[in-house]
Amino acid sequence: MAEEDGCSSMTEPQFEAGGKTAADGMMSTADSITSSESGQNKTDKVDLESSVELEDVRDFNLRQEDVVRQELFQNEVEDDDGDSGTAYFNPDMAGTQLQRAERIGDASLPDTFQTNELLYYERFKAYQDYMLGDCKTSEVKAFTADYLEKVLEPCDWQAQWCTDVFDVLVEVVDVNYKELKAHVKLVVPLQCETRGCELTEEAMNTLLEATLHKVPLQELRVVFDESGDFDQTALALEHLRFFYKHIWRQWDDEDEDDDFDYFVRCVEPRLRLFYDILEDRVPAGLVAEYYSLLARCSQKFQEFSSLRNGISSDSESELDNVSMVEGLRMYEQMEALKRKLRIIENPLLRYVLGYKVNSGQQSCRAKGPRASGGRMVHVVSVSTTVSQLQSLMADKLGPKFSGEEFEVQFHSEPLLAVSACYEGDVVIILPGQYNVTSSISIPDSISVEGFGLPDEVVIEKKNKGDSFVESTGVDVKISNVKFIQHDAIEGILCVRQGKLEMENCVLQCETTGVIVRTSAHLTMNMCDLYGSKGAGVEIYPGSVCSMMGNGIHHCKEGILIKDFADELDTMPKITMVNNVIHNNEGYGVILVKPSDAAAVQGEAAQEDTPSDEQLDKEGKEEIKGEGKLRVDVDAPVIVVDECSVKEPVSYASCSVVLPEFTEGNDAIKRELVATSAKKQRRQKSRLKELGVTQADDNLLSQEMFVSIQDNQFRRNGMGSFGTFLY
Repeated sequence: MAEEDGCSSMTEPQFEAGGKTAADGMMSTADSITSSESGQNKTDKVDLESSVELEDVRDFNLRQEDVVRQELFQNEVEDDDGDSGTAYFNPDMAGTQLQRAERIGDASLPDTFQTNELLYYERFKAYQDYMLGDCKTSEVKAFTADYLEKVLEPCDWQAQWCTDVFDVLVEVVDVNYKELKAHVKLVVPLQCETRGCELTEEAMNTLLEATLHKVPLQELRVVFDESGDFDQTALALEHLRFFYKHIWRQWDDEDEDDDFDYFVRCVEPRLRLFYDILEDRVPAGLVAEYYSLLARCSQKFQEFSSLRNGISSDSESELDNVSMVEGLRMYEQMEALKRKLRIIENPLLRYVLGYKVNSGQQSCRAKGPRASGGRMVHVVSVSTTVSQLQSLMADKLGPKFSGEEFEVQFHSEPLLAVSACYEGDVVIILPGQYNVTSSISIPDSISVEGFGLPDEVVIEKKNKGDSFVESTGVDVKISNVKFIQHDAIEGILCVRQGKLEMENCVLQCETTGVIVRTSAHLTMNMCDLYGSKGAGVEIYPGSVCSMMGNGIHHCKEGILIKDFADELDTMPKITMVNNVIHNNEGYGVILVKPSDAAAVQGEAAQEDTPSDEQLDKEGKEEIKGEGKLRVDVDAPVIVVDECSVKEPVSYASCSVVLPEFTEGNDAIKRELVATSAKKQRRQKSRLKELGVTQADDNLLSQEMFVSIQDNQFRRNGMGSFGTFLY
């Protein structure tokens, strides 16, 4: 059987490697016996009893060797923990090792094997070790056919032929491995389940005759058999079916990088993305964008292939020339879509670049002001004491909200209070531990205040979701609250648009931290953020971010500043004063930006586009003044403001700060200034190419106001500042 061959092919090398110690021991015993024999021969004192004893010792050693071999073989099988490739089954274990997939609905069809719930590492090992190995893209079909030929039962097994219209029981009489098809015959009497149609035995036979009794292997599901003889056949078909449904792309055959390992370049990242999506590790918006890009790329490839097939290679007609131009345009569009797909499929690029559109729709729209013109104070408390109410009235409600336009409403959960808010409302959360199970979306301009210290007012998210707190309001304020995150995909707090001011808050992250999207504005003062497995704060192009007196620590990266290759994406406007960024795994601050090659490629690499060396020469003249750095006229004015904050409050109480803890400030300023200047010079050069000789100053006046001073960088794993080129 193919199953036995597969098992022996895997376990024999493992036994040889694992049995060396036992074999060495037996060899040493044999050597000692041999040496004793030689000694006896030398003295010529060999008698019959010693010969019999020698044979007994040899027989005993052979029996021990067999025992050791059996034990080692059994241990190797037990150690192979769920490998669903071709050789993980224990040949000594009787019966099937797969589960039964019971049918729901028509009971006339037999059950099949349950194979569609394999784990990531099971599929990974099957593709890497057995099916694809280190094959090139052009060799995928040949390697797949060879793999199937080794593990599939060649004939005499039953399966369900499953399509969108029907499921019917057939028997496989032969397999064409190169075509990935099976020659089948209908099982009589007819056993089938239809969807939206009626099928008879005669009609099914007619259909099989039309297909020459050949059906794709991917459409076959092996009928469950307790003997275990068809386990590997069922698994092999599952790996084949999954590969062509979720991994293989129509355009992979035409990949120009055919010299590279197809598994490493395509299979592994796509397989990882599939399971990341399955396990809710990718934002819903990014998932939707990925599948949209995939559908658009497939459609564009079909259109391109149809157009290419219609062009005659030796024709010089005007119609063919037009078609060739159209084909080139479609090819460029398809390549652009493929690049976007590769960015999302690559785990590192998916993390550092994210995606520039809003991932997920706004959960609720802004309500605006109340029709009556009044405002509401929402008090949140599960239970409270009289003294707390008196303190609330004396310290908060009486002095600030005693006007006639204010009303008071009580809630038991913060989510209910925020959902009930209109523009201008205030949410006051009394001390307590509040658990929420869904995201908190803030679409209106409201204020959320904790009545007490942050450690006394705790909001904890228990289950998974794209984000924890999502702010889209024009002017939102949050203060004196501690947020505890669990399994949020997109961050503990995401400012998608509008402005958010945070003060004296604690952000305990588990996955990712604060995200400031393009065109959004974040002001973060006197906050403590820690525990992010990504960056503590992610700042997107075109955003405004002001951070003063914060602590950002024990994250993978402290602050991540993103810059995309598109020249329309402007650098963010950043203020960083008196922050303490410490004990992060990577850099304190990291800038992600395109490499020079990517920047040129993003601009279509036109011949007249100046090189980076030329751009650098244009911007060498710098004029330094008090607190300001100005670049020449070919670049927009970039201002480094050193005096924007009056008496900033330090996060850590240190009377004297050593120079090595603050030297990262200048490095960050220099890199941000240089990156912004180069991008703006490229933009102006691009406008000149388009014939715009006198550009509107407003188009190029995107000043990057940077105030970076008195920040402390301590004990970050890779240093205070670094750059990542993609």
